[in-house]
Amino acid sequence: MKIIGTGSAVPTMTVSNDDLSKFLDTNDAWITTRTGIKTRHLLSTEDLYDLAVDASIKAIKASGLRPDQIDFLLVSNVANRHITPGLSCIVQKRIGLSCAGLDINVACAGFVNALMLADGMMKAGRAKNILILCAEEPTKYCNWHERDCSVLFGDGAGAVVLTEGNAFKDVNLTMISDRDVLYYERGMETTPFESTYVKGQPLVMKGKELFRTAVSESAKDIQTILNRAHLTADDINWFMLHQANKRIIEGIRNIVGGPEEKYPTVIEKYGNTSSASIPIMLDEMMRDNKIHQGDKIVMSAFGAGFVSAACWWEWEF
Repeated sequence: MKIIGTGSAVPTMTVSNDDLSKFLDTNDAWITTRTGIKTRHLLSTEDLYDLAVDASIKAIKASGLRPDQIDFLLVSNVANRHITPGLSCIVQKRIGLSCAGLDINVACAGFVNALMLADGMMKAGRAKNILILCAEEPTKYCNWHERDCSVLFGDGAGAVVLTEGNAFKDVNLTMISDRDVLYYERGMETTPFESTYVKGQPLVMKGKELFRTAVSESAKDIQTILNRAHLTADDINWFMLHQANKRIIEGIRNIVGGPEEKYPTVIEKYGNTSSASIPIMLDEMMRDNKIHQGDKIVMSAFGAGFVSAACWWEWEF
């Protein structure tokens, strides 16, 4: 398969590190040196569904297809205000689609996992044109009285349209069952028959363990696909990594290799937008004409579970 259209959307409200320092025990220097983040976009007057629709419509328009030519909708979303129906059902009509859809929750690794699913559907002859939408509002999971998590995240959506082609070469998925590194529990209704009740709680993140696991597993995934393709880091034009933390990106680069300019970032502007981070970055790079025919591109993402995934492309327009 190949990507023929990209789109992204972020909230209109921009929040700087200085803005956060007004109510959190932090400052711009502390956040920047530890995360690489300068600003992030937070939902205020809009909602997540607005971003999802905006990014999707932009991607479809860029692809040159009509909405009725999309055969399947794959949506990556950790959580929104609806437990059910899924986000794909909610936005389908507003996008103008008539096809079936599916939601996945693989946290920040959702985009690469969705690519794997789309590739399998195309190879099985189940679909020709697929829309992948990643729409996330991780700022809604944080405790905004504590700085460790709240300074990291931003809201956003990214989308791509895929069709038949030969650009997508390989993918590698990894899962290590370790819930305690990163998790978010939502409260549920109680019944008269429960002996215990677990109350929901904001996002829990064990920073040091998360850093080590993210760096090591991402580097392993990338090296696996490079080895299978008989490639080295020198052969790759772009390493597009999940925008979780600038230090994590640097840690992965130190293992995989290659100059810093091969590892683009948008985290300084948007923070960690969960599974939307890679498609948002891809859309910016496409609009800036940074990606060219034949470019070899590695994508790698990691998130709660603990899950990680990597894939590589030889770009085709």
